[in-house]
Amino acid sequence: MSSLPSILREKLDTTPSGRLPFAEVMELALYHSEHGYYGAAPRKIGRQGDFFTSVSVGPLFGKLLAMYALQEWLALGEPEDFTLIEQGAHDGQLAEDILTALAGKPLRYLIVEPNPRYREAQLKRLGDRVQWVESLAALKTGPKHGFFLCNELPDAFPVHLVRWNGERWEELHVEADGAEDFRLIPGDCSCEELEAEVKHLPHDLETGHTLEINLAMLTWIRALAQTAFQGHIFIADYGLDAEEFHADSRADGTIRRYRQHQMDGHILADLGECDLTTHINFTRLIDEAARHGLTQREYDLQGRLLGRMAMAWIQSLEGSPPDASTMRQFNSLTHPALMGRSFRCLILNKSAS
Repeated sequence: MSSLPSILREKLDTTPSGRLPFAEVMELALYHSEHGYYGAAPRKIGRQGDFFTSVSVGPLFGKLLAMYALQEWLALGEPEDFTLIEQGAHDGQLAEDILTALAGKPLRYLIVEPNPRYREAQLKRLGDRVQWVESLAALKTGPKHGFFLCNELPDAFPVHLVRWNGERWEELHVEADGAEDFRLIPGDCSCEELEAEVKHLPHDLETGHTLEINLAMLTWIRALAQTAFQGHIFIADYGLDAEEFHADSRADGTIRRYRQHQMDGHILADLGECDLTTHINFTRLIDEAARHGLTQREYDLQGRLLGRMAMAWIQSLEGSPPDASTMRQFNSLTHPALMGRSFRCLILNKSAS
């Protein structure tokens, strides 16, 4: 059976230049149908996996999102077609947490999922409580009212790598390095869209400063803007503002590989067996969203934004403190030393297309 490195080597051998943009390699490493890290089936998350997420902390994250969605449904006048739309649902745990919190409420749930193996895992967990579509393009004709949510989605999109050589920005490509390894080699930008993006990058950085350009994120937000529903879009992810990407302390870029809760910069090692992730440029995301009619409602560190979202839940306790497990979840999600600062949340307003 072929391994992902051997598949990549064959692909490089049949490429005239003998090299590929890093984005294509990251696409294979994460999403190859048999050998990609995410391709074959949902990965274990939490202590038994390679990383933690807000969902793996416990059901409180889903409960807070459920309460927010319920408020939006009431504010819209309780429309019958109001639908929660999730993309990047993984094994369906967040959907289950939200649906449990919304038990008895007439709200629909829809998952955007192109991978049939993931849909199978989600179906096993969720049964007939949800529906599925394969892409955002399927939502151009409905529903008309909704609340879109995703947790750690754009950070796993394949990214192009660019490096400042002291005079201009160059793209980093991947080529074979001997019989077994791979290496990054600078060269010209591989597409016109990337060329357009680098024109807006600063030219006063130290030689060697490396950045990630997430063209897939820009394509995604444009597709999301073209869907039919009106309501809000909730995005939670690792991320930074544009100026933070340009700081000397991040001259090596933000892309990292994760394996068994260990993080490093060996992004071409053990391809297909490790997660590859990068911080997203929220400044660029917000700018592209605005260009396509999506306006910023809230943008903040996860700890602060979830703290505000939790106010209604806290007030509903009426002096009865939550159990210790729930308090530990709240602390993990909001404390600056835990997930409260490392994650950021963006809420966008969306009018009907």
